[in-house]
Amino acid sequence: MLYSIIIGGIAGWLAGKLMKGGGFGLFKNIILGVFGGFVGGWIFNKLGIPFFNNLFDGIVGDLVEGVIGAVVILFIAGLMKKKEPASEN
Repeated sequence: MLYSIIIGGIAGWLAGKLMKGGGFGLFKNIILGVFGGFVGGWIFNKLGIPFFNNLFDGIVGDLVEGVIGAVVILFIAGLMKKKEPASEN
C-alpha cells in the first residue's frame, strides 16, 4: 500500500509536469497521481498489457503505468474544471 502511494505520488508529480498548465498544483497532482496509478493499472489490464511486465521491470513499469493513468485523470479533471460555471461578481 505504501509503495503504491509513493509511486502514485511520483507519477502525479511527473504527470503535472507533462500537462499543459502544470495540472492542479503539487499537492493535488500527487493525490490525483495516486488515484491515477490505480486507473493506469486498470486501463492496461483491460488492454491486455498487465503492468508493462513485458516492456519494463518492476518500479519503472509501475511508474510508467502510473504516469499514464495520472495524465488521464488530470486531463479529465481539467475538463471538469473548465465546465464549472463562472461565478458572477
